[in-house]
Amino acid sequence: RTKKDRNLDELKKEVSLVRKTSCHCSNPHSLCTARAAEVLARDGLNALTPPPTIPEWVKFCRQLFGGFSILLWIGALLCFLAYTIQVVTEEEPTNDNLYLGVVLAAVVIITGCFSYFQEAKSSRIMDSFKKMVPQQATVIREGEKMQINAELVVQGDLVEIKGGDRIPADLRVTSSSGCKVDNSSLTGESEPQTRSPEYTHDNPLETRNICFFSTNCVEGVASGIVIATGDHTVMGRIATLASELEVRRTPISVEIEHFIHIITGVAVFLGMSFFILSIILGYTWLEAVIFLIGIIVANVPEGLLATVTVCLTLTAKRMAKKNCLVKNLEAVETLGSTSTICSDKTGTLTQNRMTVAHMWFDNQIHEADTTEDHSGSTFDRSSATWVALSRVAALCNRAEFKGEQEHLPIQMRETAGDASESALLKCMEVCCGSVKDMRARSPKVAEIPFNSTNKYQLSIHEVEDSPPGHILVMKGAPERILDRLCSTIMIHGQECPLDEYWRECFQNAYLDLGGLGERVLGFCHLNLSSSQFPRGFTFDCENTNFPIEQLCFLGLISMIDPPRAAVPDAVGKCRSAGIKVIMVTGDHPITAKAIARGVGIISEGTETVEDIADRLNIPLSQVDPRDAKACVVHGSDLKEMSSEYLDDILRNHTEIVFARTSPQQKLIIVEGCQRQGAIVAVTGDGVNDSPALKKADIGVAMGIAGSDVSKQAADMILLDDNFASIVTGVEEGRLIFDNLKKSIAYTLTSNIPEISPFLLFIIASVPLPLGTVTILCIDLGTDMVPAISLAYETAESDIMKRQPRNPKTDNLVNERLISMAYGQIGMIQALGGFFTYFVILAENGFLPRTLVGIRLSWDSREVNDLEDSYGQEWTYEQRKIIEFTCHTAFFASIVVVQWADLIICKTRTNSLFQQGMKNRVLIFGLFVETALAAFLSYCPGMDVALRMYPLKTLWWFCAFPYSLLIFIYDEVRKFILRRHRGGWVERETYY
Repeated sequence: RTKKDRNLDELKKEVSLVRKTSCHCSNPHSLCTARAAEVLARDGLNALTPPPTIPEWVKFCRQLFGGFSILLWIGALLCFLAYTIQVVTEEEPTNDNLYLGVVLAAVVIITGCFSYFQEAKSSRIMDSFKKMVPQQATVIREGEKMQINAELVVQGDLVEIKGGDRIPADLRVTSSSGCKVDNSSLTGESEPQTRSPEYTHDNPLETRNICFFSTNCVEGVASGIVIATGDHTVMGRIATLASELEVRRTPISVEIEHFIHIITGVAVFLGMSFFILSIILGYTWLEAVIFLIGIIVANVPEGLLATVTVCLTLTAKRMAKKNCLVKNLEAVETLGSTSTICSDKTGTLTQNRMTVAHMWFDNQIHEADTTEDHSGSTFDRSSATWVALSRVAALCNRAEFKGEQEHLPIQMRETAGDASESALLKCMEVCCGSVKDMRARSPKVAEIPFNSTNKYQLSIHEVEDSPPGHILVMKGAPERILDRLCSTIMIHGQECPLDEYWRECFQNAYLDLGGLGERVLGFCHLNLSSSQFPRGFTFDCENTNFPIEQLCFLGLISMIDPPRAAVPDAVGKCRSAGIKVIMVTGDHPITAKAIARGVGIISEGTETVEDIADRLNIPLSQVDPRDAKACVVHGSDLKEMSSEYLDDILRNHTEIVFARTSPQQKLIIVEGCQRQGAIVAVTGDGVNDSPALKKADIGVAMGIAGSDVSKQAADMILLDDNFASIVTGVEEGRLIFDNLKKSIAYTLTSNIPEISPFLLFIIASVPLPLGTVTILCIDLGTDMVPAISLAYETAESDIMKRQPRNPKTDNLVNERLISMAYGQIGMIQALGGFFTYFVILAENGFLPRTLVGIRLSWDSREVNDLEDSYGQEWTYEQRKIIEFTCHTAFFASIVVVQWADLIICKTRTNSLFQQGMKNRVLIFGLFVETALAAFLSYCPGMDVALRMYPLKTLWWFCAFPYSLLIFIYDEVRKFILRRHRGGWVERETYY
């Protein structure tokens, strides 16, 4: 095993920290400068190592020589080779092969430049990590406080941080005062986390005494000892992991390679067959080599590379209008092949804003309105208990709206304050009018802020309705408030003693709301007697000189980050399209399960192992996990799990939620899905998601809430952060795959009428029916716009009802497509061209029987008295004019039969009469190819430039019956296919 594999396995392991109980050093408070220099020399700078980058010229060469381009380059080289042979062996060689070689090279270079510029905004992962590195750090060395460059911080340094600072390295907190850090970029938790010296959890991402490199300190101050720097930090490990992961090839690039193998196989087979045949027929080996090269080049669809690139670009533009920004063109189709979506919860499936969901007062649970546009339910606001509860929620609350937002809807306004308090503030503003006015009428005179020891927040206000009095309002953890601090409960405006009955009612409500995955807060108040606490009384919050017990309990309010409105429908669409949606979140399992039920990831009536155990009232160990369709896996269980057991879960459960996962675990889940043969899309917004985004077949980052790092690691960015946009992307991806098939079927069909004249020229030794220049006019002229117009074709009705395509069996180009294009439709087209060719020559005196074996005399400059079927003599110049007229007519015939081919390629199963001709670009394409053909035939000077001559009007009509035959033949085929699903016709001809 290579060193790189071992390194990656090491990085995928969970971060583990050794718990040190004592510090063995002469000065426990700071490092000396000399020791710091030693450690710096040992560990290197406190900075992230940039990964090896691919030079731009290499990326450009990959576009020029990768995939499809290589086929065209081979074609161009063969043309130059053939031209060289002709120059050496012939006195007056034709320049056809030279022109063809130059055109092929030009096509590759132009499309290569186009693709390169499309993708030049490529992976700049480490740059965005660098933006997250702090610039300066405050350290204490030799007892002195000093500001140093953050890159010089070393392990063992004592560092001080304060609100607003970025943390310079991984620290173990030694002292703190009200310190809170924002770990959202690392763990996905939106609430700021308290930091203190206590060791509270075995998992370093959960414990309170560790601060992480490049996260932000939101408030308070703390100092700590550096335990890891640079690449050894948690963030450094994620950065290294994200940049070192090997990325799988996109499905479309695999398909294009498969297609190249098929086309090359067909070309070489035909070329070699006719090379051998021409040697048998008595041609010299040099002529045979020229034929061989001609046949191979004729098989190369010159226009297809440009068509594929343009189709993908058009879809990318269309997706950008629907809020999906695609960074890598090939990713457009990958989303269509997706069979598993691993979605983050916060902000993707949910609205990413805490919202009041339920309230419990008067012994009844009331539902609040959590919809994004306030179209949901309301409740009875006339109860006296509600009036008291809403007053406490508004007054005991430090959140406030930021200025100048009156024009915005309340839910959209920005607030200063934590997520839960902001949710309460918005709810009260909606239900009770201006909270600002309410607070002005009851000014705050004292406050004890929330802390983790008390688990409550309390404030005292002057009361507007009793001039001399005060009211004490409190909110906090419900069990703490009810058990310790309350003696009565308010029911319908009346205070009742808090007896066992009411405690049980409270307990049931609390469990119900908690079971919904909601964050529950309890509220209570106490009217302070005006005789004891008159206006102007000085309340002391340090040594409390006022009662904080015997309060009156008012009710509960619960909050949740609610699902986005469009998500349940989107998840339903994924399910009907055969796509498995897995939730992977850093949040609590109960909340994750509640949201998963809310959005339909766990469908109604589906049970997890825990649900079955509850229903049957048996211990968990007695339940067979395979009886449960759904499953919620905790990160700590995943940590101990073997890859075989994970594979078993992914195989046997259709509805899965992974909760409390770490960044490394997200990656392991993605790899597990890929082992099942799934094509995996991953959505995420934090730094913690970047390894999984990079590893997935397609990584989807969030445009609004997403960190720079996640956007760099992803292939696609959702501009509106909405999961429903992914489903739009899936539909567009499937559509482009279908439409590329149609474009390829259309383009390949004209290969047969282009190759067969050459074959007849070799076998029957007739004058050449179609020249190289005219072939180029078809492939890079008349066929281009129609082929691209198929990218605008709308979806057939079953596009989101089908299972995801199987990358092993359902190829872009398969045997059935080749058999339809080459063996059926192409043959009819060739007949149409030959019919026109023979008509023109017969009109000019050369009947078909005269033409066989005439080639050597026909092409000889010395022969100026060649006789036709009626004894007329023809000079070399006259013969060549009629030959080039035949080339032009054969070209025009191909254009006429390609009309029918374009119309039949619109659909794969539906009749044209069902699908209709609504694609305006396609109608425009039909006009463009016809106008271009007429222009090339009738424009003065074309006989010199391209050797194309004007045609009689009647000659255009020779191919019409064949065009009609193609249309009728295919309509009948599709009719049989629709009538007999799975029958012989479908098995043999449905591509």
